[in-house]
Amino acid sequence: MTITGIVIKNIIRKLLSGQDYRAEIVALINAAVLQYVIDFFKRVASAKLENQSVTIDWYKKELLNSDLPKEEIAIHSGLNMKTIENMYNSVKREIVLAASIEHYEALYNAIESLTAEGDIDILLTIKFRGVSVELDVNESLIVINTIAVKRAALRGGLWSTAGKQVEKPLMTTLCALFRVPRKYFDQSGLPTSNREVDFYLLDDRDTRHRCEVKLMGKGNPESVDAPIARANRIFVADKLSESNKEELDSQDILWVELRDEQGYKRFEQALRALSIPYTPFAGDLQKALDIIFPVILTDDVQQSVTPDAVLQEKDDLYSPELLVEFDNGF
Repeated sequence: MTITGIVIKNIIRKLLSGQDYRAEIVALINAAVLQYVIDFFKRVASAKLENQSVTIDWYKKELLNSDLPKEEIAIHSGLNMKTIENMYNSVKREIVLAASIEHYEALYNAIESLTAEGDIDILLTIKFRGVSVELDVNESLIVINTIAVKRAALRGGLWSTAGKQVEKPLMTTLCALFRVPRKYFDQSGLPTSNREVDFYLLDDRDTRHRCEVKLMGKGNPESVDAPIARANRIFVADKLSESNKEELDSQDILWVELRDEQGYKRFEQALRALSIPYTPFAGDLQKALDIIFPVILTDDVQQSVTPDAVLQEKDDLYSPELLVEFDNGF
């Protein structure tokens, strides 16, 4: 799952400004769900039109078809892959298909029992290419349930993806803000396995200092357990409780709490502690970000944004030592 460059920019702006970034993820979830609803309704209408003698079996035949990707089959049945994995300790194709069919039939029977007395009536009409398709109450409830499950899956995926895809651009932005020379955060010499999941600062002895970004809520115990377990040297978080900070201090892990007032400036302390050269930043944050973002991000959909790729861009426009250069006003 990917997050567009423009959303990454908005998240970083809010994080460095000490604002709540979560509205950006919610907006992205809503957009993804609406797009899924449109595409799914088209498939439902097309599938039902293909079946002239319409019974509930049309849904099983067309949308639980074994030729479809297993992830789609699971969602169409009202399950997601995480649920199947928890239930069966596996997401093999044959297990996903069997679990989906079983769950779909149980769901349909439950809906049929619920609506048998006729107390509720829903008629969902989908107009596709000038032809109207109607779904009865049972069919409508199955479709509505599928959309709800898909939203839950998208929600979980996007929240977990946000931190991973924001980590490198955020750390690169901080280095650019404080004019850290490129060689101290150039990731191109790292093994591919490290380069894809971690961000490192390097000192003059070529010691790699591992950094981690965690966009977690205040007081979440996992917020500090993760960096301690992974031997991180710098931990950048949206929020940290006082106990979180004390635990990080006790483990000699340098931390930055972005939600604190001008919290990003604590990054200076981390750089100083690691003997990494930098220049204090006292300029206009938003104007500085306007200069940095075009160098490190596009508005296209990004699979990942790695600093080694970033550092190879626009070498003819920027100093070979610094990622970007600011006017004297900064």
